[in-house]
Amino acid sequence: MSVSETVPARSAARSLRPVLFGLALLTVLGLLFGVPWWIITQAWPAPVSVVGTVVFAVALPAMPALMFLGHGPRQWDAAARAGDKLVGIIWVLFTWSVIGAVARIFVAPKIVAVAVLAVAVVLLAYGYAEAMRTPRIRKVDVVLPRLGAGLDGIKVALITDTHYGPINRAKWSRNVAAAVNELEPDIVCHTGDIADGTPVQRAEQSAPLGTIRAAYARVYVTGNHEYFADAQGWLDRMTELGWEALHNRHILVERGGSTLVVAGVDDYTAAGSGLPSHRQDHAAALADVAADQPVLLLAHQPKQITRAVEAGVDLQISGHTHGGQMWPFHYLVKVDQPSVQGLTRHGERTQLYTSRGTGFWGPPFRIFAPSEITLLTLRSA
Repeated sequence: MSVSETVPARSAARSLRPVLFGLALLTVLGLLFGVPWWIITQAWPAPVSVVGTVVFAVALPAMPALMFLGHGPRQWDAAARAGDKLVGIIWVLFTWSVIGAVARIFVAPKIVAVAVLAVAVVLLAYGYAEAMRTPRIRKVDVVLPRLGAGLDGIKVALITDTHYGPINRAKWSRNVAAAVNELEPDIVCHTGDIADGTPVQRAEQSAPLGTIRAAYARVYVTGNHEYFADAQGWLDRMTELGWEALHNRHILVERGGSTLVVAGVDDYTAAGSGLPSHRQDHAAALADVAADQPVLLLAHQPKQITRAVEAGVDLQISGHTHGGQMWPFHYLVKVDQPSVQGLTRHGERTQLYTSRGTGFWGPPFRIFAPSEITLLTLRSA
């Protein structure tokens, strides 16, 4: 094929992308709203069915419109709050309507419709309470064979995915800071996705991060959501609040004659942001690190573990997955990430701890995926 033939072919493919995206979006929306509409509204007398159909017909175009207004260029928080809730509601209705579709083989349609609605109401109430509560403390011991005896028992507090956003959670943020301080950690880590919005927009919610205390260091790396707004601004904001921004670099923590390298890399998506010097760069982060020194690496996404293994990292700590946030979404997360939550081993040396996240993104619901503040106690061999 000649160059002249190749260029039009590529142009045609690019011109089809919006069409294909639109078709995919319509298909997803059709399923999300169509299955619950069929299960819930079609088991009743005509007047009830008509009202239900109108509700679904209005909600279907409203959801993407609200999400665009709330999370698009305009960043209209009121629209985001409404759109996020609608996403959560329709996800729960869809999930249990799919289950209900199977149950209709054995159970009367009206009973299935009532059951789906009842389960959805209970789960959404429970999920909202879980999302808004101060996260539980999750304590995990991690053995690092190369850790020196002087650092045995060092305590690392991990918070991540705080996602300060359209719902003002300044009080929640203060409670998180207080909970971390009660742990009396030696090192505090934030592995990204601080907020949805700019540092100016979320100044009140992020301010309590400045009150968190640590004996040796408070360190932070960017997540993918920082690159939706103002990544460099968030690096500057965390520095202003007294944190060490590990922008592809490391610090040393020393105790009892032993040394721990605490390093950080930018998010997996940083290279596509167009910001100069923003990309995950393990070589830069670990420059001049001695081969026998143990390394604790902050990286937002679990799938960054591949390069961590290549770099000989002892422990990577990450967030990003939210533990799935709303069941059964964790099955989709597993397609993209090597770990959804907890401690896993990768290769002979490297371990990965994936937090379920401290906050939530979008829908203010956590269903069977509780938030956490993690206290990692590092142990020598």
